[in-house]
Amino acid sequence: MKQIYLHRYRHRYSGSKIREEKSRYRRIKENPVITTASGVYVHLHEYHHLDREHFIAITLDGSSRVIDTHIISIGTLNQSIVHPREVFYPAIKDKAAAIIIAHNHPSGQLFPSRADKQVTTRLKDAGKLMGIDVIDHIILTPDDYYSFQDEGLL
Repeated sequence: MKQIYLHRYRHRYSGSKIREEKSRYRRIKENPVITTASGVYVHLHEYHHLDREHFIAITLDGSSRVIDTHIISIGTLNQSIVHPREVFYPAIKDKAAAIIIAHNHPSGQLFPSRADKQVTTRLKDAGKLMGIDVIDHIILTPDDYYSFQDEGLL
């Protein structure tokens, strides 16, 4: 019986899978640690000046080290459709402990809309349910950023 059990799960622990996981963790160790909203702003510098809204999720390990940066959706000039399943899919796939969400405002408007606040609350609640912390939601503009965490809204 024990031999069948080992045979059944052997593919999970094959040498190539173990090497692949070790390689992945080595790459992650080279990624930056993000602990502040200004760190997110610097990390996402290529999204500040885009002409359409991009909703982004940064997946983090338990040490706040970036695992990966994912574009969740690309919207129009002033809105982007976001659903929790699309936001948390990369976090689950990356085995993330937490995420930071961000989106740009092509209009340059720094402050969040009512829809921005509602999406943040919805994602925070979904994250609690799944055990993945939503650390911050950052709004990016070409000149500055707005942090929900810094403003006490998260």
